[in-house]
Amino acid sequence: MSGHSKWHNIAAKKGKADAARGKIFTKLGRELLIAVKQGGPDPAGNSKLKDVIAKCKANNMPNDTINNAIKKASGAGANENYEEITYEGYGVNGVAVIVNASTNNKNRTAADVRHLFDKCGGNLGTTGCVSYMFEKKGVIVIEKETCPMSEDDLMLLAIDAGAEDFSAEDEVYEIKTAPQDFTNVSEKLQAEGIVFLEAAVEQVPSTYIELNEAESERMQKLIDSLEDLDDVLEVFHNWAE
Repeated sequence: MSGHSKWHNIAAKKGKADAARGKIFTKLGRELLIAVKQGGPDPAGNSKLKDVIAKCKANNMPNDTINNAIKKASGAGANENYEEITYEGYGVNGVAVIVNASTNNKNRTAADVRHLFDKCGGNLGTTGCVSYMFEKKGVIVIEKETCPMSEDDLMLLAIDAGAEDFSAEDEVYEIKTAPQDFTNVSEKLQAEGIVFLEAAVEQVPSTYIELNEAESERMQKLIDSLEDLDDVLEVFHNWAE
């Protein structure tokens, strides 16, 4: 596979994820809620829910927590009305940014997102202004030191399960799938005892933008600030971190 990998600093990535574990679980719970509301509580007939469950497991969310969130979302008392909304814009030096959010107040969320773009030297754009530079893909990342299989065996297993692409980076293996094949591939890997560092359907950029040190600091501030918003679920960008 060709392209840029954001997994060149595993320790920093894992440390950041561990520190934000509670907030991550809260956001994943909201993703489960939206998926159940849209397609029902049975993952066998709700592909979006299956994908979110795989993402939850990749983030080490306990099965009990996942099941309780699904039960809550499908219960008669589940009256939280959230809707998904996507924002597109530009960060430092024209870096393309896509923000996926869920909200029960679109005006509040739009104002919060716009404020952070302005504050961090970017600007919020219109729908479609950057999304053409991204392609939706299932992305599975496996840390080499935790993988019980050889590189060749893992690659064959992934390809046989339906993966489109496999690459070995410095510290990780990265597997890409078509969105509709993500759940099948992730389930086949998990059945073989593979533990994921990351697994989700993501917006993958076709090209990347390099930033200098000062620009990188400002760009990181924008990403961190957006991810800290309670309504923001995911942030995608084409900055070559």
